[in-house]
Amino acid sequence: METTKRLLTGNKAMAEAIALEMERDPNVFVLGEDVGIYGGIFGSTEGLFKKFGAERVLDTPISETAFIGAAIGAAAEGMRPIAELMFVDFHGVCMDQIYNHMAKIPYMSGGNVKLPMVLITAVGGGYNDAAQHSQTLYASFAHLPGMKVVAPSTPYDLKGMMISAIRDDNPVVFMFHKSLQGLGWMDPIDASIGHVPEEAYTLPLGKANVVREGADVTIVGIQMMTHYALEAAERLAEQGIQAEVIDLRSLVPLDKDTIIQSVKKTHRLVVVDEDYRSYGMTAEVAAVVAEEALYELEAPIRRLAVPDVPIPYSRPLEKFVIPGPQAIYEAVVDLLKE
Repeated sequence: METTKRLLTGNKAMAEAIALEMERDPNVFVLGEDVGIYGGIFGSTEGLFKKFGAERVLDTPISETAFIGAAIGAAAEGMRPIAELMFVDFHGVCMDQIYNHMAKIPYMSGGNVKLPMVLITAVGGGYNDAAQHSQTLYASFAHLPGMKVVAPSTPYDLKGMMISAIRDDNPVVFMFHKSLQGLGWMDPIDASIGHVPEEAYTLPLGKANVVREGADVTIVGIQMMTHYALEAAERLAEQGIQAEVIDLRSLVPLDKDTIIQSVKKTHRLVVVDEDYRSYGMTAEVAAVVAEEALYELEAPIRRLAVPDVPIPYSRPLEKFVIPGPQAIYEAVVDLLKE
């Protein structure tokens, strides 16, 4: 008899992962703005304050430099803090703490000081929050050595990768997409709800996931772009085009092998990203394939990403700049004409 699968939204999967680790390890604690009674503006710490209290779920003043610095100090002393930077767009006010301290202290100490901390932050647009609250900035963090950078796309991955991130002895930047949290005040999407086992489990940080197999073209995406790629792949299948879709899940480490093996099978590549086009993830993936599998390609690599403009507030303009299923579908059809 088949048992019913338990379904959770993305935010509940994240909060459950943190709760399980807080129960398992007394050194795990959470700090940030509105992470306590409110449960995080995007629900990532929902229910934790009631369960663990104010000593382990700390609401902080609006001073990202202060509380991220406090997390770094606590991690250096053996604690396992989880600090929430409410929006990734706010990283500029605390970048010195993130990059000159969190990312570099393990290296500069010759490995004698470990920083087992997780910096969680909300990314993504699609809900008209304008230029200062809608970016992903994946590449801004992936470009800087010393930190693992992950961006899960499903509730199952959010839970498993969060547990892995908390247990990792390296600093991890854990980016969650607002649209995939499953919050009631945002437009509901099917991708924000998924099967999540009750027990604790881990998923590797640095391993991409082939979420759809195909033989005609490889589409590489991350977070919402993966789900849009799957939508496009369904339409392409109606035209007899079988697209293989890869969900990166992790930017650092980057799973080059999965990408290259797929391209060797399909001989065509489309990379799609919600970050800016210049100097971003699309360029990095394209460069990896150009360096290691160029002669496998039967057509030029196609890149889809946000043009180099601030994210507009206007709904029609925001939809225009962020790649969607239709843009991916058209890019693949054009590519197959090459």
